[in-house]
Amino acid sequence: VQLQASGGGLVQAGGSLRLSCAASGSIFSVNDMGWYRQVPGKQRELVAIITRGGNTNYADSVKGRFTISRDNTKNTVYLQMDYLKPDDTAVYYCYADLIRRFTINPVNYWGQGTLVTVSS
Repeated sequence: VQLQASGGGLVQAGGSLRLSCAASGSIFSVNDMGWYRQVPGKQRELVAIITRGGNTNYADSVKGRFTISRDNTKNTVYLQMDYLKPDDTAVYYCYADLIRRFTINPVNYWGQGTLVTVSS
């Protein structure tokens, strides 16, 4: 099983980016999916999470600017980031809580991280 993230890059403040993360491999089902971010020297922090049924939760710092969504048929989660600020600059990591085929216990998997840089 692996998670492949894409969509990071350099954008000016006020701009937009869309991150994608696809889970692939021997997967039975995917539960929660989400995004975290990390700045060097700081702890990784939750950005947004979405359940299989579509319920969402956001960090206060991104509410109203970021939108998380998913496509269960593709085991893919998206993060639409609008009105970006320099403080949003970080490495963004996707994760999925999933059950592999022929197993019963869910396990967290992480993507490789994608850098988002917002210039002022």
